[in-house]
Amino acid sequence: MTTRDDEAAHRCAVTPTPLWLSSASYWQPAHIVTSAWLEHAPFAFWLVDVIRPHRIVELGTHYGFSFFVFAEAVRRLGLDTEVIALDTWRGDDHAGFYGDEVYGSVKHVAEAEYGDSARLLRGYFSESRDRVADDSVDLLHIDGRHGYEDVKADFESWAGTVRSGGIVLFHDIAEHDRDFGVWRLWEELSSAHPSFTFTHNHGLGVLSLGPITHQALRSIFDADDDETARIRATYERLGTRVTRQAELEAMPAEISSLHDVVGSLVGEISHLTSVVEQRDQVIEEYRRSTSWRLTQPLRALGGVLGRRSR
Repeated sequence: MTTRDDEAAHRCAVTPTPLWLSSASYWQPAHIVTSAWLEHAPFAFWLVDVIRPHRIVELGTHYGFSFFVFAEAVRRLGLDTEVIALDTWRGDDHAGFYGDEVYGSVKHVAEAEYGDSARLLRGYFSESRDRVADDSVDLLHIDGRHGYEDVKADFESWAGTVRSGGIVLFHDIAEHDRDFGVWRLWEELSSAHPSFTFTHNHGLGVLSLGPITHQALRSIFDADDDETARIRATYERLGTRVTRQAELEAMPAEISSLHDVVGSLVGEISHLTSVVEQRDQVIEEYRRSTSWRLTQPLRALGGVLGRRSR
């Protein structure tokens, strides 16, 4: 008798794993922080596994989620890779503005978990360009300001750091609101270079600058329409697992917050109940008082006069 497990094993045996998928695609991030990049972690894990980069540079880090994902992949794969995060850690009109506590939290995780492989550079992209040598970056992630002129300037300034055959990632290529213009630059670049477009989680563009040397990478850049749909659906599904993980990790804090709210409401109700009880006690004591009994005829007369006036 054939069981479901037997059937599943048979399907795995006759259907080889596609090149655009690996065990790294199923990893879960070690550090979940607030991010619009959550659902791209599975692809990022796979990408680092495939290209085995010597240097990764990220322009725009904020709370550090994508930076942590790259660093986590490097650690788990045992690679000798430098992962550089570049940001002012001041914010902007798209991400919002914030204080030094964000930089402090990213720095703490980087130093505690990823040691010498993770490096933070604080400053503006344009002013920090000479701190990274030409042709030294295998993977460049651009996720800074999202206006067309801004992201175009970032790409044109930093493309020279990417070695021939290196990969550039663009986040938010599916966003058309709030003066976002990454989609516009992506349309220009993706038509001129080997590229792949993910549309989920605000969109992620994958661009190759130069010849594609990895067969697994070629499998996504050369994918036909049906295969492209499969790749997108698979990584979107894997990405939702990361979102669920984030929701589960946030749940204890949310429950604690709800307990605080409920506790506050219970306290307010208790206070109001006490006030009502005190009021009732005062009224009852007044009704039992001598003045209440002496003024009873006046209250009765007032009621009679009131009825006559209607």
